[in-house]
Amino acid sequence: MSARWSFLGGVTARLPELLPPSRALSVRSADCTRLHTRVFGPPTGYPIVLIHGFACAIRAWAYQIADLATDYRVIAFDQRGHGRSDVPGRRGYTLARIASDLDAVLEATLARHERALIAGHSMGGITLAAWTSRYSHNVRRRADAVALINTMTGDLLRETQLLQVPRALSSARVLAGRCLINAFSGVQLPGAARIQSRYLVPMLALGDGVDPRVAELVFQMFEETSPLGRGGCARMLTDALGSRHLSLAGLTVPTLVIGSQSDRLAPLSQSRRIARAAPNLVDLVELPGGHCSMLEQHREVNRLLRATVRIDDPHGRGRLNTS
Repeated sequence: MSARWSFLGGVTARLPELLPPSRALSVRSADCTRLHTRVFGPPTGYPIVLIHGFACAIRAWAYQIADLATDYRVIAFDQRGHGRSDVPGRRGYTLARIASDLDAVLEATLARHERALIAGHSMGGITLAAWTSRYSHNVRRRADAVALINTMTGDLLRETQLLQVPRALSSARVLAGRCLINAFSGVQLPGAARIQSRYLVPMLALGDGVDPRVAELVFQMFEETSPLGRGGCARMLTDALGSRHLSLAGLTVPTLVIGSQSDRLAPLSQSRRIARAAPNLVDLVELPGGHCSMLEQHREVNRLLRATVRIDDPHGRGRLNTS
């Protein structure tokens, strides 16, 4: 393993190898796609819903589940085309469908009048933003607050730092980036490409000095994601967010935004833009590290998520406290 991934003793706690006990559910979305869903922690605990990103799975939240499930009811699901959820065909990936997936999971796991803290990482944040736009009537009914972690709302190819070229050639970078993402995401990796990808995927997704076990987990999740799922979601993201931004007008509940200083896939400028556009921003927190702050800066992310549950009114609802 390259020295880039050298273990920083005492900085990163051992990655949880096993998730705590859980209850598994099979949730059906509006188009009948089966979504593998797991519920951790005390059955009567306050609910926290976690939505993973592109080419990840429930395991991406290992640190959060291990910590938060000691006190809260943690709900996580594999997005369509990922993990143990169904893999629809080529046309089964749209923003409307992933928003519908989230709505189905919330309806299946929350009690009739129950609201949750909902957190989305990367594509999970896009799922959450799409849900607030298409299901605005459900936002205040189902969400006390939301956390958008290392995510973006648009201009995906122009902002993502996959290719460094002069500004004058930005249109060429967009075209090359689209070809690279579609080709890299939608194929089964042959042996030679797999060797290169073992280093390329963590290099893009993580900052410097990460525990090699975290780098290995990120690559494993990428490799284990169906090529059809990767390709479908990659095309969805580049087509829907290639040159425009999602509206955040429906994001009416308290909103925490977390970005990272060395994020190559969702640069800090994206988090700052979301913070400016969010109608009910509580805080913008800028962390060191790369795109996967829930793995790289897990203690701080856990603290921030816990802080969103520390509400100061008698009914346990109200303002976030991230200080």
